[in-house]
Amino acid sequence: MPAPPCAARSKVTDIPVITTQDLTKVYRSRDGRETTALDGVGLHVREGEVYGVLGRSGAGKSTLIRCVNLLERPTSGTVTVDGRDLTALAGRGPRAGAELRRARTRIGMVFQHFNLLSSRTVRANVELPLEILGLTRRERERKALELLDLVGLADKARSYPAQLSGGQKQRVGIARALAGDPKVLLSDEATSALDPGTTRSVLQLLRDLNRQLGLTILLITHEMEVVKAVCDSAALMREGRITESGTVPELLATPGSELARELFPVAGQASGENRTVVDVTFHGETATEPVISRLARTYNVDIAVLGAAMDTVAGRQVGRMRIELPGPFEENVVPIGYLREQGLGIEIVRAPGAPEAEGTSGTAAGLLVRGGAR
Repeated sequence: MPAPPCAARSKVTDIPVITTQDLTKVYRSRDGRETTALDGVGLHVREGEVYGVLGRSGAGKSTLIRCVNLLERPTSGTVTVDGRDLTALAGRGPRAGAELRRARTRIGMVFQHFNLLSSRTVRANVELPLEILGLTRRERERKALELLDLVGLADKARSYPAQLSGGQKQRVGIARALAGDPKVLLSDEATSALDPGTTRSVLQLLRDLNRQLGLTILLITHEMEVVKAVCDSAALMREGRITESGTVPELLATPGSELARELFPVAGQASGENRTVVDVTFHGETATEPVISRLARTYNVDIAVLGAAMDTVAGRQVGRMRIELPGPFEENVVPIGYLREQGLGIEIVRAPGAPEAEGTSGTAAGLLVRGGAR
């Protein structure tokens, strides 16, 4: 069995455990029409991290995660998991060959709707993959009980799925996914059918397993709260493509990041025509420093706070604030420079008199100039 629980955070290395290159999946209907679900997706998940893929329904998230373990065969591109090119093992037929099946035992999968067998007890559900692996009855029973204890359900071994809550069913699903001692755990919207309180407990379990077992976890979700709670890195998908990706701290520090705006939405309109509005991202040590009050004292400037949001992300305190400075942009160059020098992420939302920055795409309404932490 894996190592016992510990309080230490799982070490994230630079070793890629899941890599997709130019991954494409095209579905063809009987009348010849084609639908592109994945369009050249490149994904790099490092050893020991929890990686979240976000996107709305139809973005391609579920297709991506099913292509990672080749439950869906990609139309083109490659999938490498734990150093093995799974696409090279797939063969040409519709059924998985012996090599691919062996490689899949190192990949656990947790499903949205649990997929438990109602006629089997909780323990027997966990034992199912162990039967397929050929373990003896005694070995299956011992390991299943250890896994149920790991997910906090040791007392439910003789129960049936109908006797469990949604959260308990998902814990059984997680225990079953761990039966093959996987290196990688895939989670397909594992919390979307659960209430908020149960969602938090299941996410905490996933983070605990990441820490205790050194699991690399790839999860897909449409909920930003999932990223806040457990993810080290994240990617945003739209129309079959990854439009933005990186570690959560990097994304929060990137001016114009759509993920940062979604994670920490701030609102507020300028109080007058001649005002400069700035979005400020706090992370690391800056999250607890009185930077804004120092700015007001140092430059004798009146600062209005139009909106703010702060939370703990992956164990770090992070926040965003929308502030208003009096006067046009040229009168606020020095105060804005001061904020950048403090290591804050800066995004100019409204700046009368400012020249449009090179390469600015205008992803936020009224965005004129972008700046980043130095």
